[in-house]
Amino acid sequence: MTKQEKNEVIELLKGKFSQYNNFYVTDTESLTVEQVGKLRRACFDKQVEMKVAKNTLIKKALESIDAEKYSGVYDSLNKVTALLFSENPKEPALILSAFRKEGNKTKPELKAAFINGDVYSGDENLVTLTKIKTKNELIGEVIGLLQSPAKRVLAALLHHHEQKEGAAATTEAAPAE
Repeated sequence: MTKQEKNEVIELLKGKFSQYNNFYVTDTESLTVEQVGKLRRACFDKQVEMKVAKNTLIKKALESIDAEKYSGVYDSLNKVTALLFSENPKEPALILSAFRKEGNKTKPELKAAFINGDVYSGDENLVTLTKIKTKNELIGEVIGLLQSPAKRVLAALLHHHEQKEGAAATTEAAPAE
């Protein structure tokens, strides 16, 4: 690989790291070509970008953007590395989990995940990352919580109104003595 080609890869990676707040660093070393192809298709179907690059080029791209911000990711840059970029922080974790279940495998292994400024190191975090709530899920929960008291007040008012109407109807229907 020439110096020019390396610089092009670094610039491409810098663009991806700047574009996405979330990326996963995975180890795809023991996967066959067919398995990597399946993983790429699964990523493509879920709007997750998968890039494979040399660890030194990945590190140079991260350092040129913000060396301190990404320092927690550097230790995971070893062996064969595939990067998964996504707007949705949990989508790559779901893809990796599904891929593993389908083939009863432990690969691809999660080396690290960078989620909105936080670094999750190690494969043991994969289950946790599948449970992360997306921004839209959190907004939906907040809206639900805000609507809940209003719904209870309206239900109580309707119930109270129905009770009054029911009581008035029974007094009118009762015969006078």
